[in-house]
Order: sequence, then structure tokens, then C-alpha cells
Amino acid sequence: MVRQKAKIVRTIGYPYLLAAVLMLCTMSCRRAALSDARQQYLRGEYHTAGETYRWLYRQTPRGEKALRGVIAYEMAENYRKINHTVRASVAYNNAIRYEYPDTLMYFRYAQMLHKEGKYPQAVEAYRRYLDLSPGDILGLNGLEGASRAPVLITSPSRYQVRKMDVFNSRRGEFSPMFSPGGEALYITSSRDDARGDSISPVTGLKNNDFFLAVRNARGEWQKPDVLESELNTEFDEGTPSFPADGEYMYYTFSPVETGKPALTRIYVSRRVSGQWSAGQPMTLDGGDTLSVFAHPAISLSRETLYFVSDRPGGYGGKDIWRASLNENNAVLFMQNMGPEINTPGDELFPYVRNDSTLYFSSDGHPGMGGLDLFRAVFRNGRWQVDNMRYPVNSAADDFGITFGKEGEKGFFSSNRNDARGYDHIYSFDYRFAETLAEGFVADREKEFIPGAAIAVIGSDGSQQRFTSDRKGMYRFPVQRGVQYVLMASAEGFLNSKKTVRTDAEEKDTIYYADFILTPYTEPVILEHIFYDFDKATLRSDSKAGLDELIALLNDNPSVAIELSAHTDRKGTEEYNRDLSLRRAQSVVKYLTAHGIDSERLSAAGYGKSNPKTVTKKLAAQFDFLKENDILIPEFIEQLPPEQQAVADQINRRTEFRVTDTNFGLY
Repeated sequence: MVRQKAKIVRTIGYPYLLAAVLMLCTMSCRRAALSDARQQYLRGEYHTAGETYRWLYRQTPRGEKALRGVIAYEMAENYRKINHTVRASVAYNNAIRYEYPDTLMYFRYAQMLHKEGKYPQAVEAYRRYLDLSPGDILGLNGLEGASRAPVLITSPSRYQVRKMDVFNSRRGEFSPMFSPGGEALYITSSRDDARGDSISPVTGLKNNDFFLAVRNARGEWQKPDVLESELNTEFDEGTPSFPADGEYMYYTFSPVETGKPALTRIYVSRRVSGQWSAGQPMTLDGGDTLSVFAHPAISLSRETLYFVSDRPGGYGGKDIWRASLNENNAVLFMQNMGPEINTPGDELFPYVRNDSTLYFSSDGHPGMGGLDLFRAVFRNGRWQVDNMRYPVNSAADDFGITFGKEGEKGFFSSNRNDARGYDHIYSFDYRFAETLAEGFVADREKEFIPGAAIAVIGSDGSQQRFTSDRKGMYRFPVQRGVQYVLMASAEGFLNSKKTVRTDAEEKDTIYYADFILTPYTEPVILEHIFYDFDKATLRSDSKAGLDELIALLNDNPSVAIELSAHTDRKGTEEYNRDLSLRRAQSVVKYLTAHGIDSERLSAAGYGKSNPKTVTKKLAAQFDFLKENDILIPEFIEQLPPEQQAVADQINRRTEFRVTDTNFGLY
């Protein structure tokens, strides 16, 4: 009985013992796996580490909150390194939920929300981080960037951005770079055509190689082909840069040594007989083997090399440095680009446009999320840095810019709209504002005048001359922030002047200046000249019409005119002549009082002796009149009373005609 009891006890104990052993084994396996994941992370094998962390997180019971918090945080950091933004965001959120004890975690979580374009949530997360770390510059810049991003999207820059499908693959490609002559484009890519069969433990893709795209006979870009050169190896190489003469290529090379962290280096290749030689490493810092050296950007003269490094003496993260080189590519001295360029975050992918203009990407300056592209211009002894704004920048990573030989256009890389975080090539083209002056030239009958000359003088010293087309129209481009004087002239007409002042703001604008030219071969009615009934006194509402006449006389200083007034058919001849003369003299008096030489003016009163001949314009305005009808009493009296009143009103007029076009010239 005693043995039987003992047997029962032993039989029941086996399952518990087995469960205990399995639990210890699982815990031991998890500890081993966590150690493996950390080693993979330290070696930069982020893709492999990510799979290990995911397995670990799924295997860890929910009750083990502390361990799940550790795994979630380390997994988030790992995914952040390889641009798996959504996975990183979820992992950081889990780490926060399990109360992982790290303040910086809140900042990283805000960054991921920022990169996802979730700006309101990012703003809230940055504020939460700043509550824990008041005054932190990266937190403040992140908050500023996330707050401004929605505004930038609603007021985009004038750049037009387009995804370049001809360059892109199902994998990744980045850092496009024009060849020195601009006839070809170098691209860094991990597409299936890349050499070698091994898969990178860093990205889970093939290692990057150089690819080359060229244009066809019609100038259309073609699909890139792998560069046939010793430059391409089984390892990672990319981000090329060329001086103006195209003799050398500077690029990033990342060899892999088993069991060791991958460190990038800058290599240089020389073009010999049309082929790139095998690259050779550059010694930038006395053989420093612990720091990263990457993303070279050589100046056009090959005297200065800009590059990225996390070497000591920087501002945090990866900084942009510059090295002065001799003719043999030996470093004479190195210098950090300083706090105007560099931040506690990462500054990467520099590009030299000219001696005073540098482009780069940063996640430390205020931006739209991830890496943003910035333009830095050296003025008055300091660098002025500006964000390139939306749509060049997005919530994702935007970097690796290159410009063509002409204009504000080229290519850059971005991982926007790719859930896998893969980079692709985009084009950009700056659409300059179209600022124009345009108008028509016509006579007073509103007939367009073809072949009229428009002379243009700008306050910027410009002088131009244009001609109206067969429809009397003209158009020409103008500069912003300039005042233009336009003078229109045509045979048989007086000159007319207009002033156009353009706005300094860059926006599409058309400034209109229409010219109505006055003939000097026939009388011209002065519109809107009014007198009180039975009086010669000018009414105040005549001022606008008279001021137009003053401007016309000032534009044509060699012209003398006769001012004449006319009455309708009513009243005696003597009375009407006297009234019309006094009215004409009132106009002369107004003109002389406003600076017109009285020698250029004469007054005449014609009473009712010169009835108006109907013009094309009047005939179009009044359907009971025909062109060339003469409004004599006999014609008017056979009209209905309402039409008689209109005809009488037309006869009551003040006119001027040119009597001399050479006044004061002799």
C-alpha cells in the first residue's frame, strides 16, 4: 500500500515537473533570444533583429509587463533604424503602455507619429515629452514642425513633384546624382538586378549597387541598368558625388565583416579610359575605425569635401563636416559645419550646388516629419537655413537631392506613400510665377489698332518695345517689384501713357493696361463734361474727364488744340454761339489753371451750326441712328419725342481737335 501511494504520487508529479521544465526552457529560450536580438541590433542587422524581437514579444505572456515593456522598446528602436515607421510607432506605444522607464521613448513616439503625418497626435506627444524634459531643443523643434506642417500643406511651394516610375522598382532606390555633364543619372538601388545573391541582415533586401539611367534620342529617360564597373561589389555602395571635371567619384562604401558592426566609409574612384576604377578608401580622421563616415559631397573645384559623421566634436547624432583636400585627395584639415547647419538630431545627405549653397536633410530642424530637405545659403558670414516646404518635403523621409544643369529642377528620393518604408525617386521642377502685363490698343470708337507700338521703361533700368497684334492685343512678361511706364503710339493718333507697378510677392498675376488712342485728324468729344442749365460754369463732376485731357496733353507736349462747345437746335443762333464760346473758355481756363500752356489752347463756340455726324459707336449705342446720319433739325424733327431728346443731347457737346503737332519744336 505504501508503494502504491508512492507510485501514485510519482505519477501525478510528472506533468508538473514537465511543465516546470518547459517553462524554464521557454524562459531560457526567451533570454537567449533577447540576447541574440540585442547582438543583432548592435551589429546593425536590423531586419534580422526585428524578426527576433517580434517572436519574443509574441512569446512573452501579457502578465510579464516589465519584460514586454523592455522588448517593445528595443523593438521600436530597431524598427526606427530601418524606417518601419508604423511598426516602430506601435512598439513605442506598447512600451509606454507597459511603463518602460525611459523619457526619450516619449520623444521617439512623437517622432513616429510625426512621420506618419498624424500631426495632432504628434503635437500632443511632443508636449507630453516636453513636460518630462522641458526646454529640450529636439522636442521644441519637433513640436514646431508638427504644428506648422498642416499650414505648409495648405500653402505649398511652387515646386511640382512627380514620382519617376521609370526609375523605380519593387525594392528601393535613393540618392540620385547627375553625371557631371548632366546626360546621365546615377541611382543607388537594392533592386533584384543588383549584383550578388546575399540578403542584407540590415534591410532584408539585396545590398545596394550603382545603376545608371540615360535618355533616348527624344530626350526621354530610360530604365536604369546596373553600372558595369568594379565599383559594384557584393557589399553596399552608393551616394555618389562628382567634381565639375568628372575625373573622380566619391561615394559611400559599407563592407560587412561577420560578427562585427557594419561601419560606412568614404571611397574614391578615378575615371580611366571611360571606366571607373575600383574604389579606394579615403583616410579622413587618422584611421578612426569607430566613427561613421558617409554621404560625401565634393565641391565643383574638388577642394572641399562635405560628409556625414558621428565622430567626436559634433552636436549630437550625425553631423555634416567639411574637409579641405589637396590635389591627391589627402585631408589638410576638417571642420564641423556648426550649429546653424547641425542639430542634436541627424543631418545627412549633403549636396553642393555652388560655393555658397548647400542642400541637406535633417530630422533635427523643424520639419514636416522624418528627414526634411533644407537649403543653406552662406550670407554675411553665416549660414541661412530654410525648409524646402511641401510638396518637396512630406511626413516621410525626403533626402538625396540633385539638380540639373539648368533651372530649378532635378530629382530626390523619398519613402512617402510606401508602407514598407522603401525609398523611391521623385522629380521636382520649380514653376516660376507667371507675371505678365497685357492689354489692347483701340481708338475712341473701340476699334482695335493693329501694329501699335508700346514702349516700356522699367524702374529696374529695363527698356523694351512691343507691337500690338492683328487684334490690337499685346502681352509681355514683367518682373516683380518694378514700376513700368508704358507709352502707346500709332500713326494718326496721339500718344497715351500708362503706369504699371508690380507686386513683390511671387504669385501668378496679370496686370492690365488698355489704351484708347485719340486721333488727331478729326474732332474728339470730351466725355462727361457737364454745365449747369443755361450757364457756362463747369460742374464738379466734370473734373475726371478734364483731368484725362490734361494727362493726354502732358503725354503729347508738342500738340496744340482747339476747344469747342456746341448746343442743340433750340434758341437763337446768337445766343447759342455766345453760350458755347463761354463754355469752351471755361474748359480752357481749367486747363491753364492746371499747368497747360495757354499758347497751346484756343476756344471756339459754334452754337448749333455744326450738328453731330453719327459715328459707328453712336449707331451701335442707339438703334434708331445710322452711321453717317447728320443730326440737323430736319432729321431730328421727324423722330418721336423721346428720340428727339436723345439727338438733342448728342448735339450738346464739348470737343477738341488738334491744330498743331509741332508746337514748341521750332
